[in-house]
Amino acid sequence: MTAARFLVSGRVQGVFYRASTREQALRLGLSGSAVNLADGRVEVIAEGAPDAIDALERWLHEGPPAARVEQVERSTFAADVAPGFRTG
Repeated sequence: MTAARFLVSGRVQGVFYRASTREQALRLGLSGSAVNLADGRVEVIAEGAPDAIDALERWLHEGPPAARVEQVERSTFAADVAPGFRTG
């Protein structure tokens, strides 16, 4: 298992980015969360197979149709994430 933290910038709040990220992560078998930050970014924490995390990262660069992603920053994350994927 691998864990990663992503900070996604652009038009990513109010466009179903978190909910769409959750759907994509669950399809990939990942656990984690997607949370709006006060500065307008979305923080995504994902834990699971390395190839699934890489696939999620590729998806994060696109997001749902109404999103306009400008940047995705990735860092390693040492976490033991609970099963499932939450938004908040």
